[in-house]
Amino acid sequence: MTRVDPGVVTDFSGRWNDTDSKLVAEAMMKEMVNRPWLENFTNQHNRVPTVIVGTILNKSHEHIDVGTFVTDLEREMTNSQRVLFVASQRDRDEIRQERKEQAVHAREDTQKRPGQELGADFMMKGTISTIVDESDGVKGIYYQVDLDLINVETNVKSWYGQKKIKKVVERKRLLF
Repeated sequence: MTRVDPGVVTDFSGRWNDTDSKLVAEAMMKEMVNRPWLENFTNQHNRVPTVIVGTILNKSHEHIDVGTFVTDLEREMTNSQRVLFVASQRDRDEIRQERKEQAVHAREDTQKRPGQELGADFMMKGTISTIVDESDGVKGIYYQVDLDLINVETNVKSWYGQKKIKKVVERKRLLF
C-alpha cells in the first residue's frame, strides 16, 4: 500500500473516478457562472440568484457515486460566490428540526426564527451517461455529463452545460 497526495491523478481502471468528478464539476461550474443568464438575473433582480441541486441521474453502465459529484458541484458553486447555494431537502429537514428543538430548549435570545429560509430561484438537474466500445483488448469509454439550470418559478431552462470525457484503456493479453 502506498499513500499518495489526493491531488495526484490515479486512474487505474478507466472508470469514473474522483479526478473526473472534480474536473467536470470545476469546468461546468466555471462555465455556468460565466454565461449570460447570471448577469441577466442579477441585473433584473438586483441580487445574486439562489440555486439548489436537484436530481443528477446516473445513466451510465457503471456504478457512480452521484453524491460525491453533487458535493463537488455544491463546493464549486458555493466557492464561486457568484450564486447563493441553498441546502438540499435532507439538510433543510435536519436544520428545521434543530430550530424546533431550539424553540423548546434554547435561550430565547439565541433561538433562530422559522420562516427565514431563502427559496431557490433555480434548480440544477442532470445526467451522467456513457458509451462503451471494446475490441481486441482496447476499450473506449465516453462519459457525457449534461446539466440544466431551470428557473423554479417559470420552468425555463436558463443554462445548459455539457462536459465530455473520453478514455482509452488497453488490456494486455496473456498468451499461454
